[in-house]
Amino acid sequence: MALGTALLSIFLTDRAHAEFTVCNQTLDVVNLAVGQKVDDADQTDGWWTIGANQCVNVIREELTNRYIYIYATDVFGHAILNGSIDMCIDRRRFSIRGIDECWQRGHIAARFVEVDTLEQVRWTYFLTGNSP
Repeated sequence: MALGTALLSIFLTDRAHAEFTVCNQTLDVVNLAVGQKVDDADQTDGWWTIGANQCVNVIREELTNRYIYIYATDVFGHAILNGSIDMCIDRRRFSIRGIDECWQRGHIAARFVEVDTLEQVRWTYFLTGNSP
């Protein structure tokens, strides 16, 4: 009984930290960037590397934004999602405030996919071979 309670406690603790999770259900390794509003400004962050059939927690606090934006590439840097929202990325790890004039500010413009979390505080997005 004590073991069961301990395992349940560990499960609930881990789940409380996984507020926006991306699961890679493809057979390839992907690199992921995420965009969201932070203090009333658009911000993008990257990179998370997600192995095939693995999940990564990319936002660890409860979601306060209905919309989260994601951009994913294969290991060769080719986009694997068909996004429609222009935001900024960099080649190496980054945290960029603002989404306008990416090139002029020394960044790369990329098309992010909008994920509607339906105003939930936790959300999991599944990357599949058929992702938008």
